Amino acid sequence: MPPVIALLTDFGTSDPYVGAMKGAILSVCPDAVLVDIHHEVPAHDVAAGALALDAAYPHFPAGAVFVVVVDPGVGSERRPIALGAGRWLFVGPDNGVFTHVLEAHPTARVHLLANPLVHREPTCAVFHGRDLFGPAAARLARGMPLEETGPALGDAVRLRLPVRSRGKDACEGAILAVDRFGNLVTNLLESDLDALAPGDRSALVVEVGTRRLPLVRAYADVGEGELCALVGSSGRIELAANRRRADESLGAGRGAPVRLVRRR
Repeated sequence: MPPVIALLTDFGTSDPYVGAMKGAILSVCPDAVLVDIHHEVPAHDVAAGALALDAAYPHFPAGAVFVVVVDPGVGSERRPIALGAGRWLFVGPDNGVFTHVLEAHPTARVHLLANPLVHREPTCAVFHGRDLFGPAAARLARGMPLEETGPALGDAVRLRLPVRSRGKDACEGAILAVDRFGNLVTNLLESDLDALAPGDRSALVVEVGTRRLPLVRAYADVGEGELCALVGSSGRIELAANRRRADESLGAGRGAPVRLVRRR
């Protein structure tokens, strides 16, 4: 199987940046299969990039390399890093964009990208995606050992995530993101459902402000325009409205508190 390199950025697709980065990667690893995860991450939104990566990377084959460039600090003192976590490799800025990966893989190996061999020369101070992260990922895909990219690090930056707490009768969390359909992605997990009501999820509801949303299997389980909560494809509980925008219906967005509780 040819090496797989997956790309996630806030570059958008109306400029030549994604294409230039792909060209730099293919110049080093011409047989790579390049997969576009997402290039419409909101500009400079590291938290959104971290969440998008978390939703995608577990579904890739072992050995896939991820280039993640949501990098408002490009050219500053922020560190460029590579890491090995689980079955995968990751390359990008040390600004918290790998937070969820590091949370899921406590034994992840993190290295500073310091080996001059992984750089493209000359290196532009404002385009590390093309001149550093892309070529580094290509070399890793070709078999360069992670340890050869630079010295090990033990203090990778992590975002401060909203607190999720679970008690006997309730689980409290927050909205992490709003997707393009207006669905509200929370930090509550499918495992929280099973912990609070083993075998009987219908006994639970999700509270957002004064609203109480039933837990359903799919959007179509409620009438058009009606609100609901369900387990999304990423394994997180989402708040949705059938064929409508839940964010508008609820007047809620990122950071708003949510509670998973038993029906009263």
